[in-house]
Amino acid sequence: MTEAAFQTRLEQILGVPLAESAVRQWPQSGELIRGKARIAEVESHFVGLRLGVGKRQACGDRLVVEWSTDYGDGRVYRNVSIAELVGGQAVLVTDYWGEPFTPPEWRRPLAERLEMPQDGTWPAAEALAQD
Repeated sequence: MTEAAFQTRLEQILGVPLAESAVRQWPQSGELIRGKARIAEVESHFVGLRLGVGKRQACGDRLVVEWSTDYGDGRVYRNVSIAELVGGQAVLVTDYWGEPFTPPEWRRPLAERLEMPQDGTWPAAEALAQD
């Protein structure tokens, strides 16, 4: 199945089809979306969204995807989606996302700068594709 054949953004992100009864969880907002049709309906409300997939890693019946998105306001979020697969389809997906921020000054001597290359794990704003 090619990415063009996927019907939802989540399928594009994961690189695998969703089961019709798939469940999507958003722990940060405390929401659960049940069913591929509802997942697609929720996605339809995000007009002007841009996204880019950086890295997919499969481990048995688990898939982890690191990706970036801009909801149309120029703010880029770094995201991780974890999918449970059955028969090659995603049945349960948990998404975590966060907006980059400037670290506090006190941490400067304790941490190194994480390089964020244009085509890296979390694609930069310039690398995101219009949906």
